[in-house]
Amino acid sequence: MKLSALVAALFPAILFVTKVTPAHPQVAPIQVETLAQSTSSWDGAAYKEYPAGQPQLTILRMTIPPHTTLQWHSHPMPNAGYLLSGDLTVEKRDGTKKHFRAGQVIAETVGSIHRGTTGDRPVVLIVFYPGVPGLPLSQPR
Repeated sequence: MKLSALVAALFPAILFVTKVTPAHPQVAPIQVETLAQSTSSWDGAAYKEYPAGQPQLTILRMTIPPHTTLQWHSHPMPNAGYLLSGDLTVEKRDGTKKHFRAGQVIAETVGSIHRGTTGDRPVVLIVFYPGVPGLPLSQPR
C-alpha cells in the first residue's frame, strides 16, 4: 500500500482518537470603539497639560436626580465623563452651553467655571479623572 493511501485510510481514525482542536478556540473578535479623542474640552478650549507628580487615576460613577442643577465648579485637570443614561446640559458662566445625551462623552473644561443641569430622568455618568494625590477633582466656585 502506498504511503498516501495509508494516510488517507488512517486520517479519519486519527482525528477521531486525538480530537484535533485548534490551539485557541474560536471566539468573537474584540470590538473597539473610540468614544472620544480630543485635545480640547467641549467648549473648544485647548488642553494644556496634566498635573505634575505621581499619577492618580480616579473613576467615579455619579447618579444625579432629574431636574437637578449642580453647583458652579471647576476642574484643575483634564477629565472626561461618559453619560450612561439621561441627559445633561453643561453651561459656563458666560452663557456657553452644550447638551449631552446618553451614549455621549463629555470632554470637561479645565479651570473654567461651569455647572450641569439634568433633564426629566436621572443622569448616570462615569467620570475619569487623571490627577495626582491631594489634587481635588473639582472645586466649588
